[in-house]
Amino acid sequence: MADDQRHALRRDLERAVRGEVSFDAQSRALTTMDASNYRRVPVAVVAPHDAGDVAAALAVCRAHGVPVVPRGGGTSIAGQATGTGVVLDFTRHMHRIVSLNPEALTARVQPGVVLDDLRRAAAAHGLTFGPDPSTHSRCTLGGMIGNNACGPHSVAWGTTADNVRALECLTYAGEPLRTAGPLRADLRQLVDDHLALLRTGYPQRLPRRISGYALDALLPERGRDLARALTGSEGTLAVITEAEVRLVPAPPVRVLVVLGYADEGAAADAAGGLLSYGPLTVEGMAADLVGGRAPGLLPRGGAWLFVEMPGTGEAQALRRLADAVDSVVVTDPVAQRALWRIREEAAGTATRTPGGAEAWPGWEDCAVPPARLGAYLRDFRALLREHGLHGTPYGHFGDGCIHVRIDFDLLGAAGVARFRRFSEDVADLVVAHGGSLSGEHGDGQARAELLPKMYGEELVTLFGRFKDALDPAGGLNPGMLVRPDPLDTHLRFAVLPRRPVDVAFGYPHDGGDFSAAVRRCVGVAKCRDADGGPEAGVMCPSYRVTHEERHSTRGRARLLHEMLAGEIVTGGWRSPEVLDALDLCLSCKGCRTDCPVGVDMATYKAEFLHHHYRRRPRPASHYLLGGLPTWLRAAAPVAGTVNALTRGGPLAALAKRAAGLAPERELPLPAEESLVRWWRRQEPTPETGTDAEAAATVVLWPDTFTDRFSPEVGRAAVRVLQAAGLRVVLPPGRVCCGLTWVSTGRLDRARRVMRRTVRRMAPVVTAGHPVVVLEPSCAAALRTDLPELLGTDEAAALAGSVRTFAQVLEEAAPGWTPPRLDRAVTGQTHCHQHAVLGDAAERRLRARAGLSGTLASGCCGLAGNFGFERGHYEVSVACAEDRLLPAVRAARPGAAVLADGFSCRTQLAQLAGVRARHLAELLADGL
Repeated sequence: MADDQRHALRRDLERAVRGEVSFDAQSRALTTMDASNYRRVPVAVVAPHDAGDVAAALAVCRAHGVPVVPRGGGTSIAGQATGTGVVLDFTRHMHRIVSLNPEALTARVQPGVVLDDLRRAAAAHGLTFGPDPSTHSRCTLGGMIGNNACGPHSVAWGTTADNVRALECLTYAGEPLRTAGPLRADLRQLVDDHLALLRTGYPQRLPRRISGYALDALLPERGRDLARALTGSEGTLAVITEAEVRLVPAPPVRVLVVLGYADEGAAADAAGGLLSYGPLTVEGMAADLVGGRAPGLLPRGGAWLFVEMPGTGEAQALRRLADAVDSVVVTDPVAQRALWRIREEAAGTATRTPGGAEAWPGWEDCAVPPARLGAYLRDFRALLREHGLHGTPYGHFGDGCIHVRIDFDLLGAAGVARFRRFSEDVADLVVAHGGSLSGEHGDGQARAELLPKMYGEELVTLFGRFKDALDPAGGLNPGMLVRPDPLDTHLRFAVLPRRPVDVAFGYPHDGGDFSAAVRRCVGVAKCRDADGGPEAGVMCPSYRVTHEERHSTRGRARLLHEMLAGEIVTGGWRSPEVLDALDLCLSCKGCRTDCPVGVDMATYKAEFLHHHYRRRPRPASHYLLGGLPTWLRAAAPVAGTVNALTRGGPLAALAKRAAGLAPERELPLPAEESLVRWWRRQEPTPETGTDAEAAATVVLWPDTFTDRFSPEVGRAAVRVLQAAGLRVVLPPGRVCCGLTWVSTGRLDRARRVMRRTVRRMAPVVTAGHPVVVLEPSCAAALRTDLPELLGTDEAAALAGSVRTFAQVLEEAAPGWTPPRLDRAVTGQTHCHQHAVLGDAAERRLRARAGLSGTLASGCCGLAGNFGFERGHYEVSVACAEDRLLPAVRAARPGAAVLADGFSCRTQLAQLAGVRARHLAELLADGL
């Protein structure tokens, strides 16, 4: 679009629409992709306030001849949520539940309502919305209606089309389109002229027929149901402004029966026979998808069916009658969630094959009659082998619907050509088995070109006439479903650089290729879960506060993708759009574990800051907070004087202003005596009752925060470790993990610090002594940042020596019995502990010590330098208010507040006036 046309469009949209109108590079870059292989660049993004805004935006776009694409959560897998015109973002404002009628079992919703929000509102009345795709925590009702989404419970409650009662829409021409009442005369005539074709042209006995338009819903014997015909039309016929949907009673009890079979084919053969027992789900997956992610939870077998039943009796009966190799009935909700999480995250985890290769959608969700599923899967696996491809099928076996990610090479011409050949061949295979090219996620660009194979040219031509009747100008989501773009065009990988980008980190899981690391984000958007719960993990704290796409892990990954592409985001490493989005990244590392594909935004942020400020002045906070270990060491001789001067008043305010720190923050005061100085003036004596020479030696790491700010934690750890019969020593010389330099992107300095540390720790590592790190963020830096920045065997060896306090007690002193404290605890598991180190040993140690209670997940919001930097205070506080502070306020009287991280303890002290303690301190008190 020419600049003058763009200017005129912007002017008219801003005059007509009350919601946000965004033509900037960042907003456009955030909507170039959905969860598919495709990428299209929009002209603008409009976030309408209401139906009036939608009408106004359509009128302007129509006047300018600009197409419109409705968009919800952006989790579509076939490309239908991308577009070249104006994207309507319904998640910003049009996300209200208009009404909920428990007696009528209905709800009226705006298109941007997130499914889980509707399910929570319905749950208050013992109801639910039946369709529940794995993206239920972030997909929207408008998107579900557009794609006719299903989910695992469709065997009980059907697809979204089965649960839509009425729709209020606007056509591209601006005409209201309501599905209640008589069918429009032109649509009635279109159907009546082709009754025989519509009655015979669709596959039969196929519960998951999502492909194409559901024109047969307009047959007279089917009630001329326009709402059903529009469901699954992918925004190509009308823009939904409100929907009335059906609710169903939620079963009061759900019991999961896991049935083990010899292989995938046997599980598929058995699935259809289970439907007569009234299951709520019949989900299938094989060992190549599960891997080692469910130790002790699955019965014997090479493949499994997850069958949810509405009661214990029904579950036991099914278990007895099912012809399975082995089976287990799971009633514990926590164990059920652990198993379901494997299934829900499969769309992400399946993007890496067991061999580590990248795998992509493209043939993501075909469906065949359930009775044909076993035969189809065997033929499908054979077709993969014939094309030299690999994939891990899984999905809705009870409905005959299969999901799979395949290791297509979409980076080169030969690989793209094979992608096309395979797609054509597998379409023929699906049709031969009486199936549908799409069984859940729609056709979009990925499959629409192949619809003639399934329906024949005559019926596909009729689809075009239906489109033309409702959208004669072709302004709604062009290139999808009708007159589609070829399936091998607009691939999102085509714009990425062909040569590896020069970077500082090693990216060992991506072959050292930063582009491959960024490609990890496939758009499933688990990071957009704005509510979650106790099992929601850490990711993504800034999105949970702002609810803005640019502050999600996905949004930041998309901007990095566009930075590498250089088409919209043109500044490269100097890009202000990327810097703005990364500014509120707390570097919590939560995405490293919580993201199903392991996107590591903390590392990407450090990499970006490293390049962005190279040979340029940095923010003052980077020099102060990034070089904190150096500053503290220099100030140590006069710590008392420094504390007196910076405790408060004008000097402290001036210092914070000059250093770029938040004026609302109190500066933490260094201790008068550091841990190292305390240690040096001790006269270590052999442990009571222990031969010092025979005792196992552990090396206590004097991290900056413990050494300079919380030496009492270190002293407590020494007491406990010695009480456990361990010989405690400190490293030979000054060491540092480099964390503060990494988090501020000063990676050259970080490497110098780390190399010196690796050299000094070499004797310790060679001797095989475990290195106990009390500060989780420093332990995480040693485990991940150090080996990924240095890339040496010596660095990897040091990383492998690192242990948390609980881990070293469990490994080096397995026979030790901790003091029995019998006390309730509250607090939060450190985000880096959750993401990198794991907290299983900590949970076991707390249990052995009689410390009861569950620690909250999430991030405290201070996050090292983040919460101290100017401009971050409000977000920092909001992050703490998300989970940590409510958990502490709700704790039982007398409960101890546990926080192993210095940032967490500081945040609690400053925001809640609470003194939180390290686990080592509690145990030391009990000695």
